[in-house]
Amino acid sequence: MKWTTELPGEGSSSPIVSGDSVFLTSYTGDGESMMRHLIKIDLNSGEIEWQKSVGVGFPEDPADGFITEHGYASNTPVTDGEKVYCFFGKAGVYAFDFEGNEVWSVETGPQYSQKRWGSASSPILYEDKLIVPAGDEMRAIIALDKADGSPIWKAEGTSMEQTYGTPIVVKVDDERTDIVFASTQEWWGLNPDTGKLRWFAEYNLPGNMSNTSHLSGDILTISGGFPRTARVALKVGGKGDLTGELLYDTQKPATYMTAPVEHKGTLYWVSDSGIAAAAKPGEEDAIWEERVPGLEGGKGKPFYASPVLADGKIYAVSRSNGTFVIEPSSDGLKVLAQNKIEGDDTIFNATPAVSGGKLLIRSQNRLYCIGE
Repeated sequence: MKWTTELPGEGSSSPIVSGDSVFLTSYTGDGESMMRHLIKIDLNSGEIEWQKSVGVGFPEDPADGFITEHGYASNTPVTDGEKVYCFFGKAGVYAFDFEGNEVWSVETGPQYSQKRWGSASSPILYEDKLIVPAGDEMRAIIALDKADGSPIWKAEGTSMEQTYGTPIVVKVDDERTDIVFASTQEWWGLNPDTGKLRWFAEYNLPGNMSNTSHLSGDILTISGGFPRTARVALKVGGKGDLTGELLYDTQKPATYMTAPVEHKGTLYWVSDSGIAAAAKPGEEDAIWEERVPGLEGGKGKPFYASPVLADGKIYAVSRSNGTFVIEPSSDGLKVLAQNKIEGDDTIFNATPAVSGGKLLIRSQNRLYCIGE
């Protein structure tokens, strides 16, 4: 343990790293008095360099039901090395420089889904654009000029309700790049310059979509949906209605919330329900599927965080049973270690970050830096 830092407020968003700077978000309060925070932390010492706070201005989703599982700071920020861009749900989109000065802000709106589960999707950067999936707030993905926040395009759709994943950038070839987003019951491929729909594929993944697409070569994979949770795949490069071109649709193995990592052409994941699995990106059948040992106590799903790959090993942070270090293998689940941080009984929801031999793990109240 190199250092640990107490955070101002709770959150499920992941830390991000740029140079020697760590950024992450949290929240305090509730209702109209709620505040979202962006915190800058020194990577080497763990010292908080500054904290910036933003209010909502109108009531948030009530703090009951499933929203209490993740809270109001679940959207991970993104940086281009000069500015940090934060999507604070109904509080809007904000850009700060590395000194903590607010550069611009844009409202997103006070809409909410029928479930009232809040917001969780994270923004991404593409060239000069900040792309924000504001499904809960405005039933749309929007692209903003990262320099001043001015609108560039808006892609609307009713299937954006109850979507909680993050878009990815897919370079199809030298002439074409798609923004791929998994919404409820539909997969989208958007033109990143105009927001126009290049392709879509309907899938039988109803209810809500919490996951993020994975790209492996020319194969896209998505897993999610509720109450029917399934894994589907598609080749990149198509146009129009690609529903009939899905490579497979399988309910087992699949994961509702967590995304996979890839090692030497094989996908590995640990599902929110605690089932680890391995599969080839374009193949329906799993190589293996096993329950993670050592999961005890706690309520609800044992995993919210997605695993990360570092130094040839998979690190899967559970909510209350520590971090599982897994060896990528086609011969079954091989757990090398189960490391629990003593003295912190809060929930660990955030996917960790890796930088320069350091592993950054975030609980509800603290950030930990582990390294050699």
